[in-house]
Amino acid sequence: MNAWVKKGILLGFRLGGVVDMSVDAEKQPFFDKSTYPVRPLTASSGVRLAPGGSSIRDGCYLGKGVTCMPPMFINTGAWVDDGTMVDSHALVGSCAQVGKHCHISAASQIAGVLEPIGAMPVIIEDDVLIGGNCGVYEGTVVKRGAVLGTGTILNRSAPIYDVVAGVIRRAEGDTPLIVPERAVVIAGARAITYGPGKDWGLSVYTPMIVKYRDEKTDAKIQLEDLLR
Repeated sequence: MNAWVKKGILLGFRLGGVVDMSVDAEKQPFFDKSTYPVRPLTASSGVRLAPGGSSIRDGCYLGKGVTCMPPMFINTGAWVDDGTMVDSHALVGSCAQVGKHCHISAASQIAGVLEPIGAMPVIIEDDVLIGGNCGVYEGTVVKRGAVLGTGTILNRSAPIYDVVAGVIRRAEGDTPLIVPERAVVIAGARAITYGPGKDWGLSVYTPMIVKYRDEKTDAKIQLEDLLR
């Protein structure tokens, strides 16, 4: 992520004034900063934007064959590459980067960089499947072909327990949390082993790599080309 781009985006919010962006001010009014209008799209843009209340700010990149299912939001500075689907209620934050032929399932969030200060963008490489209600935050990198099961949350605070490789994957210093290529990550739990938490039989959330993609996984998560 280019730091000067982030500074430029923040400056745009500071300089812009709130203006009327309504298509029909009486039936459905919208007011936003003048510096960040919605992205102009035409049929020749090669983007499928289904009707129903989605919003795409100008200043983002949308590749050919991107599908946007309502309602969803793509913020300024984001990169969404060819053939990716952003499903209903999903969010792609400012400067987040999503590769080719990904599926960002319903209600998932791909975090950007604007807040908190100093945050790094999330990077989703090609051919990644993000299950419903997932959250990927704080500069996490999801490598090519990985799968996040429904409800998986990834951030710098929660290490990933790789039960296949027998290692614990953490974010350290300037190194982000990294999901390896073709890893299948699910939401799991880890027992608390000390104090009242142990006595009460409590556990804490932790993401786990339970397998790496094989033919069975590929068949199960195959994207439907007919939808595109």
